[in-house]
Amino acid sequence: MIKIINNIKINYQQFGKGKDLVFLHGWGQNIEMMLPLALRFDKKFRITILDFPGFGKSDNLKEAYTIYDYRDILEKFLQELEIKNPTLIAHSFGGRVAICYAARNNVNKVVLFGSPCVREETKSAKTALLKKLNKIPGMNKLKAYAKNHIGSDDYKNASPIMKEVLVNVINQDLSNEATKITAPTLLIWGTNDIQAPLEDAKKLEKILSDGALIELEGYTHYAYLEAIDQVTNILNNFLD
Repeated sequence: MIKIINNIKINYQQFGKGKDLVFLHGWGQNIEMMLPLALRFDKKFRITILDFPGFGKSDNLKEAYTIYDYRDILEKFLQELEIKNPTLIAHSFGGRVAICYAARNNVNKVVLFGSPCVREETKSAKTALLKKLNKIPGMNKLKAYAKNHIGSDDYKNASPIMKEVLVNVINQDLSNEATKITAPTLLIWGTNDIQAPLEDAKKLEKILSDGALIELEGYTHYAYLEAIDQVTNILNNFLD
């Protein structure tokens, strides 16, 4: 199914009946990554899953979005579908969007998988190198090369616009937004998550007004799929 939001084609799926669960995928992913978990709840809930702009079968972006632009898209998308007070279930990048949405919209509950939002200033070797390259005349090409070869796989695999988006997203501290969430918020985190270390979850839990952290021992950034039976049981208890 398709909705047009801000002249952007948004691909989505909707099925099931009951209260609304909205699933939000991570960076570089799509609807299919959330389906295995979502399909376990369609007997009790109405499920909505979308491809964010720039991902899956939704339109590519023509400008570099911020996390707040994605929040605005989600707001208009849910308004178009007349979805009010949903429960948001989100992974990684999708969790950042969920935090921004829940900070200023009514939500029933929030579930976040590997979704860090507390951004602290650190001076890495990569950052120091890029700052030095900024100061050298005519070094723009070398700076771009350094970003491509020192950066994460997500960055290396992204298009030029999506590289800008990724930088916008990961550099945005969402601590203030997280403190505004009043809905019960469950953090489910793999202890072996490298992309979003467990320490990030603990920082987030501390600033949430009604947050709780469940650690999944030995699992990674994709713990919600790796331990899907365990996660399903946890959600069945939390969502009731």
